[in-house]
Amino acid sequence: MASAPARGAEIGATAIQVFTKTPNQWREPRLGAEEVAEFGRELERCGIQAVVSHDSYLINLASPVPALRARSIISFKGEIARCDELGVPYVVTHPGNYMDDRAAGIRRNAAAYEECLTAVSGPRILIETTAGSGTALGATFEELAELRERVRPELRERIGFCADTCHLYAAGYDLVQDWDGVWRAWDETIGLKHLACLHLNDSKTPLGSRRDRHELIGEGTLGPEPFRRAMRDPRFDDVIKIIETPKGDDGAKTDRRMLRRLKGYRRSPRGG
Repeated sequence: MASAPARGAEIGATAIQVFTKTPNQWREPRLGAEEVAEFGRELERCGIQAVVSHDSYLINLASPVPALRARSIISFKGEIARCDELGVPYVVTHPGNYMDDRAAGIRRNAAAYEECLTAVSGPRILIETTAGSGTALGATFEELAELRERVRPELRERIGFCADTCHLYAAGYDLVQDWDGVWRAWDETIGLKHLACLHLNDSKTPLGSRRDRHELIGEGTLGPEPFRRAMRDPRFDDVIKIIETPKGDDGAKTDRRMLRRLKGYRRSPRGG
């Protein structure tokens, strides 16, 4: 964990997304006091202004399989608890795969959020938009809103959202031709005040493909304009922005190029 802030600073980032554990393993690590303290010191030293975590890829809180859902709940509680120790204020989480019945999956997923937030205090969870492939929940604004609304009011304020531009486009939300319309629909259905994080990723696949395939900024089917809008739209000035773009042969070099491109969009409506 303590190496993450310096890796962010190396590419010119002021915000980072971290994994507090290996994301494709169930093993739950324990953090030592010195590791927690060093992480805090490094954040300050490296000038990182915002940090979010991303939960394990194995977690499926909507699963109808009792053993998998129980294990997922344990893992999600562990993620929230580690973030609380580290002082990480947000946990980005994918909605689960319902596998049997969509409505039942939403109920199971929301109930798991409620159980985990009740058990562990501290960080907010940010439900991430999905591309809608297979039986994944969270591809529509209505489903995202329902996942939050099903959690009892005293816990609901600990639930916000992370919007991924690639996922939105793949799910059928046309950020290229209808930028303002998409965000107007978001505000009416979910509320822009609940959007805490943006994952800025271009897409390898076309509008409505239902496929989650990230591309370099401005080089995919979205092209430069949605990212130019994201960087210049005052509604998103205080929203954390993270890239999850392909790395190529030199990940740090490619990431630096992507961040420079985004900053260029910010400076000029025709920049980059």
